[in-house]
Amino acid sequence: MARKRNVSARTFRRGINLWPPFLFAGVKVLDVSDDYRRAKVRLRLGRLNRNWVGTHFGGSIFAMTDPFWMLLVMQNLGRDYVVWDAAAEISFVSPGRGDIFAEFVLTEDRLAEIRELTQEGKKALVWFDTEVLAADGSVVARVRKQLYVREKRRTA
Repeated sequence: MARKRNVSARTFRRGINLWPPFLFAGVKVLDVSDDYRRAKVRLRLGRLNRNWVGTHFGGSIFAMTDPFWMLLVMQNLGRDYVVWDAAAEISFVSPGRGDIFAEFVLTEDRLAEIRELTQEGKKALVWFDTEVLAADGSVVARVRKQLYVREKRRTA
């Protein structure tokens, strides 16, 4: 059984909300479930993250989604696994003109898939999809993140 990390979700949420790339970009982590299976993030439109035409800067939209799949998977697999971001894609669908939101939900099925793919020390490259939504539910962007996951090599 993988050893879990021992940072509470509440402490993690408070800490990441003070992280300068989020703090100054207007990103706020609204919720992280106690089991690290779900996170919800908001990006407010403000002077520091507005682009030339008055909508959300694309880099801020990407930043609001960047660390979450890696962090949720790391917390759930535990210290016996290596988890790294490997690749990312973003598609801008419509202009973000107000608060926008992203939600990340990691299912047990997805974790079981990763564990199966990484048996016997094999690496897995796993994609996760996230929609960034406006307050009215319309899609602002679609983000795909690929994680590199491998069980750590055991030393004798």
